[in-house]
Amino acid sequence: MGTSTTLKWVTGGLEAFLGIPILGGSIVIGFGWTPLLVMLVLHIVTLVFSVNHYQNKHGSILGIITSLLAWIPFVGMILHMLTGLVLLIDAYRSKAQIS
Repeated sequence: MGTSTTLKWVTGGLEAFLGIPILGGSIVIGFGWTPLLVMLVLHIVTLVFSVNHYQNKHGSILGIITSLLAWIPFVGMILHMLTGLVLLIDAYRSKAQIS
């Protein structure tokens, strides 16, 4: 499994976790929106590795958009869920292509 695939699994799982109603929002607000900044950095790193490994990059781009817009209530929750799903599917497909 390549680095980009591993990063997609990690970022996808974290995005899905942040998309959990009430819990994800409480974590983001409780830490002063720092998780959004951390996720932004992780998505940029994942994007760089995906480009270098010629992997799909749409999940990471969606993650960057999510990190920038997730401070909006309900919009953020939906974006986190959608981004998590896209990244996890992309990671699964990347792993399936290598095997």
